[in-house]
Amino acid sequence: MLRTLLTRRWLTALALAVLFGVVAVLLGNWQYSRHGEKVEARDRVEAHYDAAPVPLEEVLAGGSVLPPDQEWTRVRASGSYAVEQQLFVRNRPHQGTFGYEVLVPLDTPVGTLTVDRGWAPNAENAATLPEVPPAPDGPVEVTGWLRPGEEDLGRDLPDGQLASINLDAAAEQWDRPVLGAYLVLEGEQYADRPGAQIARPVPLAAPRTGLGSHFAYSLQWWLTAPVGLVLVLVMARREWRDGREDGTSPRPARPRKVRIWDEEDE
Repeated sequence: MLRTLLTRRWLTALALAVLFGVVAVLLGNWQYSRHGEKVEARDRVEAHYDAAPVPLEEVLAGGSVLPPDQEWTRVRASGSYAVEQQLFVRNRPHQGTFGYEVLVPLDTPVGTLTVDRGWAPNAENAATLPEVPPAPDGPVEVTGWLRPGEEDLGRDLPDGQLASINLDAAAEQWDRPVLGAYLVLEGEQYADRPGAQIARPVPLAAPRTGLGSHFAYSLQWWLTAPVGLVLVLVMARREWRDGREDGTSPRPARPRKVRIWDEEDE
């Protein structure tokens, strides 16, 4: 058996089987890490989404960056919108279709807060922006959930549009520094008219907390890792037993069975 495995053909097969096993283990580890990320994201949502809102300054004191474990923290803030400076973020999904999310700066006592007021469908063509209800003018009180800014996608877009909710890009267009998180708007009201209705873009849906199939995929990859090695060993053993001419010794021939009539013929 060992002499069979030490031939070039079977050594090559063994090397490929080991390589396949290593790749399968790495893919399993990657899927498991994705599962861990999903679990952490779910835990943050469940810990903060339905909690009582806290003052904005307790989370972003001094304009600090939002800590990772504080994502989806529900906060309340007061201030005034810079109504004429809204931005449109392109290619944002909502219920199976794509459109824009509308960002407006809110000047608060602790700094300028980027507020995502909601979603709007695409206009008739890419060169036209949709008509959306304007942000309310005057002092307002808002509640919502804090999220970290997104990566800059590096796309050159016309003024008034963004490819992602990148806080540095928004600050550049607004020509003012912004706080280190943006607010997904839950509700807003006039400070001096609490019951007045305020029109707004379509509210964003609650975050998904499903874990997906990453854990099952990781188990599948880990269980698949030794399959190649097992197949090579089984096939090599079969060749060794069959005595093929590949550098191994053939299996001794079985003695010929003597039949009664053969003895009589002798």
